[in-house]
Amino acid sequence: MKADKIIKNARIFTSDKANPEATALVVKDGKFVYVGDYDRALAVKCINGTFVGAKQENVISYKGIPYVGKQPVGNLRWKAPVAFVPDEGVYDASHFAKMSVQDLSIGENQGEDCLYLNVYKAEGTAQKRPVMVWIHGGAFVAGGTSMEVFDCTNLVQEHPDIIFVTVAYRLGVLGMLHLSHLADGKDYPDAQNLTLLDQKMALQWVHENIAAFGGDPENVTIWGESAGGASVSMQPLVPGSQQYFQKVIAQSGAPCQTNSLDESIATTNDLLAALGCKTVAELLKIDARTLIDTAAEVVRLRIFPVRDGRILPLDPWEAYKNGIAKNITFLQGCNKDEMNCFVSDWTVEGFKTWAAERKTHKYAQLLTDEERAKIDSYCREGAETDWDADSKLFGHSWFIEGAIKMSECQTMGGGKSYFYQYRVESSDPIMKCAHFEEVPVLFAHPEFVVGRTCSDLFCQTMRALWIQFAKTGNPSLTAEQSPDGKAHEWPIYDLEDKRLMVLDDNNIHPAKEADVHIVDWERSTFLTNYYML
Repeated sequence: MKADKIIKNARIFTSDKANPEATALVVKDGKFVYVGDYDRALAVKCINGTFVGAKQENVISYKGIPYVGKQPVGNLRWKAPVAFVPDEGVYDASHFAKMSVQDLSIGENQGEDCLYLNVYKAEGTAQKRPVMVWIHGGAFVAGGTSMEVFDCTNLVQEHPDIIFVTVAYRLGVLGMLHLSHLADGKDYPDAQNLTLLDQKMALQWVHENIAAFGGDPENVTIWGESAGGASVSMQPLVPGSQQYFQKVIAQSGAPCQTNSLDESIATTNDLLAALGCKTVAELLKIDARTLIDTAAEVVRLRIFPVRDGRILPLDPWEAYKNGIAKNITFLQGCNKDEMNCFVSDWTVEGFKTWAAERKTHKYAQLLTDEERAKIDSYCREGAETDWDADSKLFGHSWFIEGAIKMSECQTMGGGKSYFYQYRVESSDPIMKCAHFEEVPVLFAHPEFVVGRTCSDLFCQTMRALWIQFAKTGNPSLTAEQSPDGKAHEWPIYDLEDKRLMVLDDNNIHPAKEADVHIVDWERSTFLTNYYML
């Protein structure tokens, strides 16, 4: 039977004009569906369909796999993700799907139908391989899995015994907009934390399907940086999520990247005023592009997951102290000069303007005079420019203090944590050792490292530490396991010596926090009391 007789009114794509049924694809419900033959060596049968990937050398990638039953469009906007369902269809998985609607400078392939993931594996039939699930960052308003730096092909080639997954999710006001306080908002109880529920649904998909790719669903590490690091540090707090993973790698992200209920309601109200809306019904009539662009102008960098007492605890720190994740092992840390990337991206003058405006917010309103004096004193120490102190302030309040407090609270709760500080400096005098700079190293994409490239041995060894943690829950390497031929014993974080691993080019070594001075325990750590300062 001809392909166009099987599914009517569908455009047919084929790579074999002489035999159109052999490799025919049709578009059905927005998906490329095989109606003829396909390469079964590249096909994996999952609960919600059979997905046919693409091969590059010894790596097979499966891109654009939906992890929900229905995409969050139309009346499903601001609704919890719909569970995936059994499907006997055969689908093309050789191209990335859309990323969540965001700034168009990130890329044009955007849409509300964005709940997809990608799987990368080495060719072969080896089973029960450890799985690493990457959740991208981008301040919860930007980013996507199709960004070249997140391509896992090089990683798989270097570590063919690991399966890598990258996950997309709803961003900005599409994923974190408080609505339940509105007159018609009672039907949208999850809208403020859809980002986290999307990620949880993706993790459920991985748990139930990754064995078909050769992965071990009982050895899953969730892994992220910045907003992704914050996300993976919040997932253990989301009810029902812990069953889908055993380990967490949180880079420059922690539960301090959240909002209170009052803050989230204020953000919604400001957006409503700018749009001239009062109800959810009115918001649903506004296209996603207008929503995102208006939010960028009105509530920039104010949109985060919400401590609502239901999906996230009102006090995440207390939850960790009480042992909520004592059975989960963490690897977490920060970079030495976190905020400097924003200085570079926004220009020095742009950053100074932003910092001056931001400091009129919580910094001025919530800190006591004594606290303000302490943090001013700490941040001005060693400042060489007129922006250094503010860069230090926001680097600590957004990333550094939260990362080390996560290890403190996890340890207090009876769990394990391995802490690191990344110290490799760029040759760029502004960037230094900035936020995100370790990510291209870990994804084996040296072309995206700013300023200079780390030594190959350092990069390989750092990746090996992460991989070893994913395999065993302990990142330590013997001399035989380590690419640089040196043993690297990574101590567990403890509350007395606060031991950690220093990651510096050609100088990976354990240390006590007191010898590294990551934070000032008297003058800076109280910043975590104020979450996103």
